[in-house]
Amino acid sequence: MTKKKKIAVIFISLLVIIAVTVILSYYFLLPEALKSGSYSVETVGRGQVISAINATGIVESENEVLVLSPAAGIIQSIYAEPGSKVNKNDIILRLNTDDVKNEIEKLKDQLKVRYNNLERTRLNSQSTQLDLEYNEEVKTLKIVSLKSQLADQEELLEVGGISPARIDQTKQEITLAVKDLEMLIEKNSIRLKQIEAEENGLLLQISIEEKELAEKQELLNNMTIRVPSSGIILAVHGQVGEKVNRDNLLVRMSDLTSFKISGSIDEQHAKSIKTGNRVLVNIDNEQLEGTVGNITPMVENNKVQFNVHLKESSHPKLIANQQVQIQIINDLKENTLRIKNLPELEGLKTHKLFVIEGDKAVKREVVFGIQGNDYTEIMSGLEEGDIIITDDINTQRHLNEIEIEK
Repeated sequence: MTKKKKIAVIFISLLVIIAVTVILSYYFLLPEALKSGSYSVETVGRGQVISAINATGIVESENEVLVLSPAAGIIQSIYAEPGSKVNKNDIILRLNTDDVKNEIEKLKDQLKVRYNNLERTRLNSQSTQLDLEYNEEVKTLKIVSLKSQLADQEELLEVGGISPARIDQTKQEITLAVKDLEMLIEKNSIRLKQIEAEENGLLLQISIEEKELAEKQELLNNMTIRVPSSGIILAVHGQVGEKVNRDNLLVRMSDLTSFKISGSIDEQHAKSIKTGNRVLVNIDNEQLEGTVGNITPMVENNKVQFNVHLKESSHPKLIANQQVQIQIINDLKENTLRIKNLPELEGLKTHKLFVIEGDKAVKREVVFGIQGNDYTEIMSGLEEGDIIITDDINTQRHLNEIEIEK
C-alpha cells in the first residue's frame, strides 16, 4: 500500500470516528432535561381561526341622495356649499316663489266664487223645493175636492136632482187630476235630482280646486329646498339668479344613515377576490361582517378597487372617510381549538410537539387544520389548556419525554 493510500485510509477512519462520536453524543451524552424558565411556551385555546387576504378600505356613504327642483324657478339664495355637513331639515337653497304665490292667490279667489255659487244653489234648491211641495199639495187638495163633489152628486142622482152625464164628467175630472198629480210628482223628482246634480258639480269643482290649492301651498314650501336626511353636500348644481326647470338636479349629497367600504388590494391578489366573498372589517377592535360587491376591472397604481356591503351598514362606529382594515376570507372556523402560528409548523398537516405534563414534557403527534393569518387550527392531539413548548428543541427530538428541572 502506498503512502498516499495509507494517509487516505487514516483520514477516512478519523472522519468515521468523529461522526460516530457526534451521533453517540447526540443520542446518549446530551442532557435529557430542560430547566424551568429556559424555554418558551404557548397555551392551546379556543377562538376564531381565519385564513384571509388583507386589504385596506375607506368608509363611504352607501347611498347618494339626489334633490330635484320641485318646479321651474330661479335660484334666489344658496345656504350650503359642497363639502359641508348638514342635518335633516337644514335649508340648502331657496327658489323664487313669486309665480307660485300668484297662482295661490288666483285659486283662493276662484274658490271664493265657487263657495258663493254653492250657497246660492243651495238657497235656490230650498226655494224650488218649497214651490214643488206647494204645487203637489194644491193638486192633491183639488182631487180631494172633486171626490167630495162626486159623492154629493151621487146622492143627488138618487133623488133625480142631477143627470148621470154630470157624474161621468166629474169622474173624468178626477181621473185627469190624479194623472196630473202623478206627472207633477215625477217632474218634481227629476227637478230635485237636477238641483242635487248641480250642487254635486259645484262640490266637485271646489274639491278639485282645494286639492290644487293644497298642492300649490305644498309646492310653495318645497321651493325652500331642505336636507332630506343628515349627510354631506357633494355638489350644488346652479348659481344664484340661474333659472332651473322642473325636475332639474339641484343637489347631490351623501346620506350618512348607512355606509359601505371602498376597498383596495394589491394586484397580485386580484384573482383571489370575487363578488360575494365573505369579508371581515376591523373597526376599533370590533369585526363587522360583509360581502364583496362590485370589483373594478381596471388596475390603478398596482391596486384593484372593490366595494364591501356590510350586514350592519348603520353600525354606530362607522364614520365617513374612516380608514379600516379588511380581511377577505378564504376559510374561517369559529370557536375552534387553536395555537398561535409557529414558523416550524408552516405548511405542515402533522407535527410532533412537546406538551408539558407536570414535571415533564411529553411528545405528542398533532394534526392541524386551517393555518390562518394569526392562528393554526388543532384537529387532534391537543386539548384546550394544554401548554406546548415552542422553542426549537431538536437536540431532544429522539426522546418521547423530557424532564423539567426546577
